[in-house]
Amino acid sequence: MSDAQIIVIDAGTTSTRAMLFNAAGQCLGSAQRALAQHYPAPGEVEHDAEEIWQSTLSCVLEMVALAGGAAAVAAIGITNQRETIVFWDRDSGAPLSHAIVWQDRRTAERCAELKTAGHEAMVTTRTGLLLDPYFSATKIGWAMDHWPALRAAGTRLAIGTVDAWILWRLTGRHATDASNASRTMLMDIERGCWDAELCALFGAPMAALPEIIDSCGPLGTAHSELLGAPVPVTGIIGDQQGATIGQGCLTPGMTKATYGTGAFVLTCSGTQRPVSQHRLLSTVLMQVGNVRSYALEGSVFVAGSLIQWLRDGLGIIAASAETEALARSVDDNGGVVIVPALAGLGAPWWRADARGSISGLSFASSRAHIARAALEAQSHQTADLKTAFAADGVDWTMLRIDGGMSANDWLAQDLADTLALPVERPDFVETTALGAAILAATGAGLYPDVASAAAAMRGNASLFQPAIAADERDRRCVGWQQAVAAVLRS
Repeated sequence: MSDAQIIVIDAGTTSTRAMLFNAAGQCLGSAQRALAQHYPAPGEVEHDAEEIWQSTLSCVLEMVALAGGAAAVAAIGITNQRETIVFWDRDSGAPLSHAIVWQDRRTAERCAELKTAGHEAMVTTRTGLLLDPYFSATKIGWAMDHWPALRAAGTRLAIGTVDAWILWRLTGRHATDASNASRTMLMDIERGCWDAELCALFGAPMAALPEIIDSCGPLGTAHSELLGAPVPVTGIIGDQQGATIGQGCLTPGMTKATYGTGAFVLTCSGTQRPVSQHRLLSTVLMQVGNVRSYALEGSVFVAGSLIQWLRDGLGIIAASAETEALARSVDDNGGVVIVPALAGLGAPWWRADARGSISGLSFASSRAHIARAALEAQSHQTADLKTAFAADGVDWTMLRIDGGMSANDWLAQDLADTLALPVERPDFVETTALGAAILAATGAGLYPDVASAAAAMRGNASLFQPAIAADERDRRCVGWQQAVAAVLRS
């Protein structure tokens, strides 16, 4: 087992990566390709599915070479941006359209119509989700109505989330794991199967949907002509569930927050499905041996993408890493508050129509104040989720953080200060990929179960303790709440 090597495909929103791990959880190398974002109209976000596949294959081949050839690779794991939906031709293998990305808001009006018609209660009971453009179901219905090539494809039409697309191109199997299926708003979360009533409601052709399978085990075999030898795919997981597993949050109550393009907090619920009264989501954490475990989730749409916007949209920073030094260079935010509703507000507000704001500006405001306010917004959004989780009976005692933004020491400390909680950050922050490696190692038989693999493969961590006075925390929170209230009123 000590010589076993695992390739993880991490198909993200802004880039595609492949990483090589050993059985001890050490990352031996990685390859990465940027993924172009397409914005056909305001609120619309698309990806080129063929670009996703070609960049995936290119990165995987680099890791195969690093491993010493495909014969030296014990398994492949896949983790991916969730809710993004791909449409392709089963016969030619070609995409029939662009993929519609999870950030896309084009179906906001349709979701509002369904709410007005009284469908949300049934949808939430069946799926654990709320009616929002974030999820895949209304994206599929919109595409079927607006892109004639999909209906023209007939029985050749295949639909799936990004994991299903990559698995199909790697192995020829049209399947998705239960964690990804649970994010489509088409799966009955308790029965673990596609729901005919939901498919009819949203206009999703059930025959075009993938098979729902376990998150680890023998899930398919990559074609030898692609990699040079057949390699088993033994793990598939949605990115946020992958990070939860990579953080070792496998017992009820353990909580992680991932700060990537968006920010996502998940608390493990075990095999008991959680039911929220405060607009949090129930989701499948993973499925092993046809047994599903669940998590309670809060989803924030804009986290790292806000920093990317400061760089690419406003041009006030040249690199994301600059924000840490800028935040430290000022004593406070100078009265500047950013509500980053650039793609609407997620949990606990779920306002697809909300738009972002920067308030409190004066001639004394500098780019340092704006950068600091952007980081503080992540802490305040997380605090809003903490309040909602506590109201649902899940009171955090510690938060484990990961994702690219968590490497920022200032942000990690600000989270501890704002939440009044210890915050733990692993030395290896790419826990989404590590979670996929843990599942792939388990599915390949390198460990007897997921808990054993997580215990063996998760590394060391740093701890950040709260260090500000309660009155300062309260003052900041009041300013944040006032800014959010103004956004919700507008």
